[in-house]
Amino acid sequence: MIRILVFALFVLALAAGFAWLADRPGELSIIWQGQRADMSLMVAATLVVSLIAAVMLSWWIVRVVWTSPHSIQRYFRARKRDRGYQALSTGLIAAGAGDAAGARKMLGRTKGLLSADQEPLIHLLEAQAAMIEGRYDDARKKFELMADDPETRELGLRGLYLEARRLGANEAARQYAERAAEKAPQLPWATEAALEYRSEAGDWDEALKLLGDGRSGSAEEKKAYARRKAVLLTARASARLDADPKGARDDAHQALKLDENFVPAGLIEARAYLREDNLRKAASILERLWKTTAHGDVAKLYVRARSGDSAADRLKRAEKLEALRPNNAEALYAVAEAALETRNFTLARAKAEAAARLSPRESAFLLLADIEDAETGDQGRIRHWMNQALKAPRDPAWTADGITAPEWRAISPVTGRLDAFEWKTPVSALEGPVEEGSTDAVDEAIRTLPPLAIEAKPAVRIEEVVKAEKTPVEKPVVVTAVVEPIPAKVETAKQTAPAENEERPFFGMPDDPGVKDGAAVKRDGTSGFRLF
Repeated sequence: MIRILVFALFVLALAAGFAWLADRPGELSIIWQGQRADMSLMVAATLVVSLIAAVMLSWWIVRVVWTSPHSIQRYFRARKRDRGYQALSTGLIAAGAGDAAGARKMLGRTKGLLSADQEPLIHLLEAQAAMIEGRYDDARKKFELMADDPETRELGLRGLYLEARRLGANEAARQYAERAAEKAPQLPWATEAALEYRSEAGDWDEALKLLGDGRSGSAEEKKAYARRKAVLLTARASARLDADPKGARDDAHQALKLDENFVPAGLIEARAYLREDNLRKAASILERLWKTTAHGDVAKLYVRARSGDSAADRLKRAEKLEALRPNNAEALYAVAEAALETRNFTLARAKAEAAARLSPRESAFLLLADIEDAETGDQGRIRHWMNQALKAPRDPAWTADGITAPEWRAISPVTGRLDAFEWKTPVSALEGPVEEGSTDAVDEAIRTLPPLAIEAKPAVRIEEVVKAEKTPVEKPVVVTAVVEPIPAKVETAKQTAPAENEERPFFGMPDDPGVKDGAAVKRDGTSGFRLF
């Protein structure tokens, strides 16, 4: 576009020049070698312009003729290069689609049109074709060549890393990932892999150093960086909680600054304050987490914050949680569990049934079974609640890659992935589970509760149990009876088989000697055995 504009301006300037000369006529005389030539000024200007154009045209023709061999060679070279790049592109597409024959065909065509020294992607196509055909050793050699080339270093290291992961060589994969992270920290896969390996080894300080400061990047990248740093800080705090509670508390506090609703960090900070006998700050942290998350682990730690509290004190703390989050299943369950410890069965049963209505899950029905066992001991009613627990969904737990853990962990023990554990309901293999939040099945279970059996044990007070345990029990007196054996008759007659109509003698059970021919029975009907 610019060249066209420049050409138009040049033509306009030339036309303006000729128009200016036409408006100012004149004569031009030239004497050269004794001859005189007279012409007008317009003719002289036209001759000058024509002469310049002829010279330029002649120079262009000479240059084209002179450079034509090189131009022809460059044309064919460019055409060959274009065909090579087309074959390379087709081969990479075939390799990505899993077409081994097409990739191998395009690889041979590419090698005939392009040089591997000029285009390193040929090594990539060859490595991909070898992997599709199952020649992993050849592919690994190609990736090693690419790793030694500065232009394809990162691509070769990624190929070697994936190949090492496929073979299960975790140490080699870790070395490739750390090498790639050192040479190119901007690679997400290298940084994430190095973080996972250092986290798996428990080297949290090095993992935090590798993570960097995270100042650059988009808003999503900064959010992911804050989450990952909070996980690493929480993991380091968990590792140093027993040996250094103050350091663990500082790490957990920094993690909560990055993610204020991160429950594992809040639990660790609260435990650290409890180690320092600072119940007030621990309770403040747990109450703040409870208001935002209503997490079950928060409720357990809050209710049992002090080991010396009585059951009544724990019930008061559970009721405070219910006041902070009313109509919450976790709060109702905590109150029911604490009420059961105080033997307040009416309150425990009411709260447990309310918790089951809000969240019908396994632990709620098991708690109802415990209440029934402690209050009445009716086995029918206990089995009824146990049956409901079997059909109910499992309780939420820390779950990662299909496995559950009693406490939060930073990495998955299956895949080694960082920040893999989530608080959710594990997958259940039972068919037709109770839907979350559905009260129809719970109401039906309460309505179909069997009536209390007559022989069910009554509620026993704690004082009666303690009194019964302190009452001494007299040992029973055992009387030994001595039985004199009766001599058996010796029959000398031959034993014969009984006749068909003859009545067969009755023999008693193996542990009962029975009666033989009435020898041991007297005529008066009394037995012949004597005790003393």
